Amino acid sequence: MKLTENARFILNQRYLLKDNDGDIIETPTQLFRRVARTIADVDSAYGKSKQEVKQFENEIYKMMTNLEFLPNSPTLMNAGTPLGMLSACFVLPVEDDIDAIFNAIRYTAKIHKCGGGTGFSFSRLRPRDDFVKSTGGVASGPLSFMTVFDAATEVIKQGGKRRGANMGILRIDHPDIMDFIVVKEKEGVLGNFNLSVAITDKFMQAVEKDGDFELINPRTHKVAKIMKARALWNLLCLMSWKNGEPAVIFIDTINKANQTPEIGMIESTNPCGEVPLLPYESCNLGSINLSKFFKKGNGGVDMDKLQRVIRLAVRFLDNVIDANKFPIPEIKEMTKANRKIGLGVMGFADLLLQKGIKYNSDEAIALGEKLMKFIHDEGYKMSIQLARERGSFPNKDKSIFKAEPYLRNATITSVAPTGTISLIAGASNGIEPIYSIVQTRHVQESMGKNFIEVNPAVRRSLELKGLWTESLENALIESQSKCIIIPKEIKDCLVTAHQVSPDWHVKMQAAFQKYTDNSISKTVNLPMAASTDDIEEVYKLAFKLGCKGITVYRDQSRRMQLLTTNDKCVECATQ
Repeated sequence: MKLTENARFILNQRYLLKDNDGDIIETPTQLFRRVARTIADVDSAYGKSKQEVKQFENEIYKMMTNLEFLPNSPTLMNAGTPLGMLSACFVLPVEDDIDAIFNAIRYTAKIHKCGGGTGFSFSRLRPRDDFVKSTGGVASGPLSFMTVFDAATEVIKQGGKRRGANMGILRIDHPDIMDFIVVKEKEGVLGNFNLSVAITDKFMQAVEKDGDFELINPRTHKVAKIMKARALWNLLCLMSWKNGEPAVIFIDTINKANQTPEIGMIESTNPCGEVPLLPYESCNLGSINLSKFFKKGNGGVDMDKLQRVIRLAVRFLDNVIDANKFPIPEIKEMTKANRKIGLGVMGFADLLLQKGIKYNSDEAIALGEKLMKFIHDEGYKMSIQLARERGSFPNKDKSIFKAEPYLRNATITSVAPTGTISLIAGASNGIEPIYSIVQTRHVQESMGKNFIEVNPAVRRSLELKGLWTESLENALIESQSKCIIIPKEIKDCLVTAHQVSPDWHVKMQAAFQKYTDNSISKTVNLPMAASTDDIEEVYKLAFKLGCKGITVYRDQSRRMQLLTTNDKCVECATQ
């Protein structure tokens, strides 16, 4: 396998099996064989012969070791192990009841221990200072309980390999919404949560008309307060400008696309926002590395190879549901009833650079839309084929697909952020533009070690043109004191995240969302000089174009951020 030094480091730290003394006992290729064998073995339960099972094992092993497709981290970590929990994303309900709240915390601890992330809507909880009949006292409100979830997460290290991750959501019409919006103004508060405000169509209309907006007590369903929608909107944009949180999800847009509305309404998403889920649902994800499908000869995309990988990946992800060891019975029941999967992409920016296309161009938007439509359509064809062989998902007759004769999975596509699996694959994250020519990556498990890396997409483009040398790599990494000039034929299509204007970020997300069943994790990375007006325009455009949610982050608005750029290198290299 062609793995970078950084990829090998993260595999050693997080993914490769260790003995009781903490010593590594498998290689990267053994890891992928372990995963392939575990997932392929499911086929035997559906009448496949030993020879057919072994053939599928070899096909998905090759697909992963070629870095054409990788599943989400828990599958890589836990497949074929006693832990055996393979899903990345969970949503748990938080009811307005003290026993239910602490049951949710207990379930969260189980999920985090196994390597999963959890999402919650706290919108059902009565507001702070509301009446509590059983005690005659007053309620402490959603934020107080969020601190308990946060503290529980802090002491549970996911599978001994990564910190717990949570999504906390509150509806825009909850009486405590202003406190929720500003709660993370001080960095470090609720550090194990990403926060999103669930925005309604009604609120967006009130903002446009500069009208009044009602806050509703979820216990009584009566109006608790009336305020100017613009006051809430301006506060939200200000806090997003200050530190990137809270993000927003458009909850009505999400529920208009709810595949199983008869089962329930969606209230929350997973921690990064790409999978809206019903209470007790889980979803397993996988991503196709688009950079591996570039045709070197004619500069096209190998659609035949892509079709083959899509079909293998959908079968792989469907098998994960059956191979999974679920943490609680309620999750097992709901997950198997809907059989949601999320097939997405990474390496899109790499492919654009290989093809000589600027990220912020109509040509790039058209290519993204074409590729996601192809993945969506071919994924559904494979899901139909699997349903003919194995049966449709049990809740199909309660879904928007009740008229379809066969369908194996309620959802097929989702675009995840692909954090560490992109690092393993040496690919750009999800559908993001490349962050920087040379970037410094902070990894939590690295014990203070920061990864300085030449962006893999830039490297591959230079290699394709015969321009890559070890001395150039060293010069780029050390470019704080040197001026390195990127060749013109690459520079002309090389656009980094902060050079992409906000509207192009949003238009790209909307193009992929058009053919994505679930949602998309994407960050509109803004330069430090961006204004609150920029953030307002991002949110409005995302709503207008049908995005299900959007996240913004202004560079250096937090002391600690995942990626930082070598400004001198970018300035010199793109002159």
